[in-house]
Amino acid sequence: MPELIGYILSGLVSGALYALLASGLVLAYSASGVFNFGHGAVAFLGAFVLFQLVASLHWPVWLSAVTVVATVGVLLGWALARLMFHRLAEADETGRVVGTISLLIALPALGLWGVERLVVDLGLDLESGHDVARAPGLGPSPTRHWTLMDGVVIDSNQVVILVLAAVTAMALWLVLHGTRLGLSMRATVDRRELASLRGVDTDRTTTTAWMLSGTIAAVAGMAAAPVLGLSARDFIMITMVSATAAILGGLRSIPLAFGCGLALGVVQNLVAGYATFARDVLGFRTAVPFFLLFALLFVIKPAGRVAGTRAEDAPPPDPLAHLAGWRRALPWAVAAALLAAYIALAAGDYAAGLIVQGLAMAIVFMSFTIVTGIGGMANLATAAFVSVAGCTAGLLLHHGWPLALALLAAVAVATATGLLVALPALRLGGLVLALATLALALIGDYLVFQIEAVGNLPEGWTIPRPALGPVDLADDRVFALCLLALVCALVWMIRNLPRSRTGRAALAVRSAPAAAVMTGVSLVRVKLSLFALGAAVAGLGGVLLAMYNQQVIATDFTAVAGFTWFAIVVVMGVRSPGAAVLAGLFFAVFPAVLGEYVSESPHLAALLFGLGGIGLARNPDGAMHMMAGLRSRLRRKSRSGPRSSARVADRPASPSPDDLALLDVRGLVAGYGSGQVLHGIDLRVEEGRCITLLGPNGAGKSTLCRCLAGTLPSSGGRTFLDGQDVTGWSVPRRTRAGLLLVPEGRGVFPGLTTDENLRVRLPDAADRDRVYDRFARLAQRRAQSAGVLSGGEQQILALAPLLVRPPRVLLADEPSLGLAPLIVEEILELFGELKERGTAILLTAEKPGEALRVADTVAVLRGGTILWSGPSAEADPGRLADAYLGLAGAKEAGR
Repeated sequence: MPELIGYILSGLVSGALYALLASGLVLAYSASGVFNFGHGAVAFLGAFVLFQLVASLHWPVWLSAVTVVATVGVLLGWALARLMFHRLAEADETGRVVGTISLLIALPALGLWGVERLVVDLGLDLESGHDVARAPGLGPSPTRHWTLMDGVVIDSNQVVILVLAAVTAMALWLVLHGTRLGLSMRATVDRRELASLRGVDTDRTTTTAWMLSGTIAAVAGMAAAPVLGLSARDFIMITMVSATAAILGGLRSIPLAFGCGLALGVVQNLVAGYATFARDVLGFRTAVPFFLLFALLFVIKPAGRVAGTRAEDAPPPDPLAHLAGWRRALPWAVAAALLAAYIALAAGDYAAGLIVQGLAMAIVFMSFTIVTGIGGMANLATAAFVSVAGCTAGLLLHHGWPLALALLAAVAVATATGLLVALPALRLGGLVLALATLALALIGDYLVFQIEAVGNLPEGWTIPRPALGPVDLADDRVFALCLLALVCALVWMIRNLPRSRTGRAALAVRSAPAAAVMTGVSLVRVKLSLFALGAAVAGLGGVLLAMYNQQVIATDFTAVAGFTWFAIVVVMGVRSPGAAVLAGLFFAVFPAVLGEYVSESPHLAALLFGLGGIGLARNPDGAMHMMAGLRSRLRRKSRSGPRSSARVADRPASPSPDDLALLDVRGLVAGYGSGQVLHGIDLRVEEGRCITLLGPNGAGKSTLCRCLAGTLPSSGGRTFLDGQDVTGWSVPRRTRAGLLLVPEGRGVFPGLTTDENLRVRLPDAADRDRVYDRFARLAQRRAQSAGVLSGGEQQILALAPLLVRPPRVLLADEPSLGLAPLIVEEILELFGELKERGTAILLTAEKPGEALRVADTVAVLRGGTILWSGPSAEADPGRLADAYLGLAGAKEAGR
């Protein structure tokens, strides 16, 4: 019994750490849609700064902890939100993964390099803090111990972790459910755009969420420091374990993620303690959460999008598409020829060795081009392919296999591993696929490659360089030339892969999976093929890299190293095999050049790599695509000549306030991307009047409403509210000024209760009571989630607050769509009351119907242009039919 209690107690301690970090992950993800792989790096930085303040500067622990919370938690969280995370929220999944992975690389390097500079440049007496086995934490020093029962001991550091976890859980629950800020956060999570339309400053709310998340990470790091020491790798790994709890919480529920974190720690301890078959397997206990993560992703339905379902997955326009094929290939051919000439005629031994490493890494990096660039699937297990291929080749050579057969077998084993990693891709995509591949990579790190028969640790396996007739690969120059030829062949193969049947199918699956299936494309075959091919290429690169080193040690290529590889390739350009080659050479040469001419610090290169990934994370097509686009723009600019300084402004001049209605729109132009939807719209809505905007689907009604509300920026024209030009105003500012949009569909937060929906707009209980007095059905359902209400009840819930706090201008986009006649009557009555109280109403509808009953003016929109407008009395059916069909009829008559 004491043994069981001991396992549970120690499991609760580690589980409390998982729960803390998982809460921060879920809080930030649910508020912004960005999963922060760098969460553990923030925790490490918190522990590292605490160590410097306590051990080096001898500050009191309490003052040091407050300083860490204020700087690493609050200030760093605010800075990262403003400078990085808000921009990442607009990126696709690949950009989000790379941006936060870059943070994971940069933050520990920033701390370690910063201390180095303070010691060297300023002469401060600071500890390096690198891999400190036992660091100060938040508990008393020396550590106190208490015996609970025979054989069950708990120390003060464990008590601190448990108490912090409990206090954090309670505080988060109180903030989210008992404060206005928490309600705004939950509304932002539920429907971000609607929250903005209801006056919530979603950017500020998201920033606050990131500050809270950073504070939780910093506190967890300080509490964990006595247990984990100051190893950045351990902090990163414990965060990856916490990701399992976050996934179990659906990446939405903080209480569920917290509870799963506690349970995960207990299960991990019990499995490791009672699984007698695995007691002698090094790393089994650490690998248990990653087995659970990988298995659970096949059972539960985690949050996240499936790869290939986003518009961003479609390949971007090629800036060099107008060039002939030979002109596109010529610069690369010239560069390869120059590199070959340099290797053969001028390179020294050191330079030739760097080139060999770079070309071998380029082959590894081309696996990302295949899986992510062509297939659109984020794969974080590439380091495992490299390790398994290298270990397989070394093991077989050790048993007397010929080199050629060992090489083929190694590539085959890497391919089989790729097929195993591909299994989650058959069901999952986006973030959860990245986490699933990461889980398998970590299982390899902590379990598979720790087995003596696999990794032969600590010596590793020997892989000699062969001599093939006159070609002796022991000479780095010869090796480099052979690798260059192989790299050129692989680039040619990958460049032509999209033109093959498999490549075309992969692009179709990535852009439109449902349509691809309808045409007979097999998603299973495509995804398995891409993963298998990518793993084979990575395995080949791994064997060649081991051959250059003449040794392979599995622990040299960890999952964390794979993070860096993924970030570098995406930064350079994950869709281009040529960019992968440049990334490989850059990866090998840049640290050497940096160490030779700038600084020998190993942390500076990691810091610069991380900062580069952060800077380019929003552009998943990378630096190569950016350079090509810049080249294309410069060519167009040189051909078109200088622009005239007398160019007419896009925005018309401001009219006199006396000429403006309450809502006045002048020459509004808007669209999506390069597609223009609205073509110079002019509208006037007077106080206490209603204009009904009619038009068929696709006419631009919703686009106009979004433009006026501010959720869609206009590209021309001006919008005036009560004489003020609000064209450049944000959505919350327009809402606070009295311009309110009730969007098409149901303008409610389905995850909030009826009462919480009202609280977003009506914080005073007395105002909500007035709503309940008017609408008894809402009063009966005040504690129910809005998502379970009927369509009519949801629309009444969306409109009811307007009677208590009438807006200056109401934009109602198809408010009666799909509703029963009795509900429509109730909504029209509500609009009539708003008109009597002075609200200007813009009401859109596809068909006239009841909408004309509250209209003072009618306008017909077709093709983004107002065809006819006039008093509602003149809107007889014949006139409306002419307006709807007039342009089409004129075209038909002219044929």
